[in-house]
Parts: sequence; C-alpha cells; structure tokens
Amino acid sequence: MHEAMVAHSLLAAIAAEATKQKAKPVSASLSCGELHTINDEALCFAFEAIAVGTPCQGVKLQIVHKPIQAKCKNCGEVFEIDIAVLKCTACQGGDFDLMPDSPLLLEEIEFETE
Repeated sequence: MHEAMVAHSLLAAIAAEATKQKAKPVSASLSCGELHTINDEALCFAFEAIAVGTPCQGVKLQIVHKPIQAKCKNCGEVFEIDIAVLKCTACQGGDFDLMPDSPLLLEEIEFETE
C-alpha cells in the first residue's frame, strides 16, 4: 500500500519536528497535485494506525489537492485546467502544455499551545 509508506515518512518528519520544537503535534497540512495517486482516507487510516503510541498519536491530517495547471502556447497564461472546458482562461485558445503536477508536500504542522 503506497499510503502506508507515505504515512511512515510523514510520521518520521512530524515526530522529528516535534522533538526539535519540544512540543506535541496536533495537526498537519499536506498538499499534492490532483494527479497524485494518494487516497486521502487510506493515508489518514494508515497514519492513525502507525501513530499509536508515538508523540504523533491523535494528529489530524488535512490534505489539499492542488488543481492541474497548463500554460497556453498562444498567450503564455498559466491557468487551472477545467476538464469540462479545455481552453485557456485568458485567450480561449486550445493549444497548451500541461504543467508538472504539484508534489506531495508537508506544508504545516500545528503544535499544542500551553
């Protein structure tokens, strides 16, 4: 399961930052492109399961999927792809290149405040 490997990496990164901050993590925000094959439910389930008994137990993951972007070959506009309307939002041209999908990133960790 791909999500289990991602969950292990997230746990290690969050735990390392918690140790550095000397604080208890309560939530973490992730982002990834829409083309990533991350199943949100499976990732949250895997993270919750492996976090038991660690400082990350109870951490809530929030996952934001960033839209696919394209660059218009006519006017140079970078725009979000709407699968129902495959045209540049600026010039309405249909000749564009897809931009690389956004990577999976750990964007933010929230810690308990005392």
